[in-house]
Amino acid sequence: MKRQKSFQNDCPSLYLVATPIGNLDEMSLRAIDCLKTVHIIACEDTRTSSKLLSTFDIHTKLIAHHMHNEKDSAEGIIKLLEAGQNIALISDAGLPLVSDPGAHLVRSVLQSGFNVIPIGVASAALSALIASGLEPEPFLFYGFLPLQDKEFTQEVNQLKAYPMTLIFYEAPHRIKKTLLRLLPLMGDRRACLARELTKIHEEFLRGTITELIDVVDDLKGEMVLVLEGNTSDREKVVDLTEINAMIQQFIENGVSASEAIKEVSKITGLNKNEIYNHYHRKEPS
Repeated sequence: MKRQKSFQNDCPSLYLVATPIGNLDEMSLRAIDCLKTVHIIACEDTRTSSKLLSTFDIHTKLIAHHMHNEKDSAEGIIKLLEAGQNIALISDAGLPLVSDPGAHLVRSVLQSGFNVIPIGVASAALSALIASGLEPEPFLFYGFLPLQDKEFTQEVNQLKAYPMTLIFYEAPHRIKKTLLRLLPLMGDRRACLARELTKIHEEFLRGTITELIDVVDDLKGEMVLVLEGNTSDREKVVDLTEINAMIQQFIENGVSASEAIKEVSKITGLNKNEIYNHYHRKEPS
């Protein structure tokens, strides 16, 4: 497991900086300061980003990092980090990694032992997601899991089949219990625990559920838990009785049975006809 204390180490960093989606007045002061002080800014389109930087009197050097050169660009950025330079990544508008380039770069930076720090994101869930090192898309934000064991188990038994990255909120006094309850239901998945985001004690703990359990006893602050989605062969591991429960939940929310079956097929990767046949199968009397 790797622990990153964002404000308490001298390791070169990759900053994932959110930029306005339209109204430039929404640019944060911290984002402006970051873009002024890093050595290099990597961006999708240097012409588009030049206009943004000009507005805020930012003169930092720009380099291109887009979907067509992402792997080669990532190698170059790693070399810059190895030389002691700090790098910011921005997209044309909005948040890097969310429908924009950056996932490959983040994984490479973390594997090379450098910091990854989100800046200017007014959402704890998205901040934790893009800096987690896990797949940023698709993702499912859940929030707080139920407190009672029965409801907790029911919810997790449905969530465990989902292939998307899962995001949860948790309080420090409950985090260990939550991880201990998740382990037998989810398996020992890759995970990232982000705490005290944007504050002086900001920390990212990246490892597995088991590794997190070993170190969370004394951790404080509001927490975001990001879990790897189900990467197994779903036709082998998904219990079809759980599929029926998922369909029923969609129906209770006003979705027709046929639409519910389509949605569950998308979520689990199971064949739609197989789900249909099982759901409508009459048990022998």
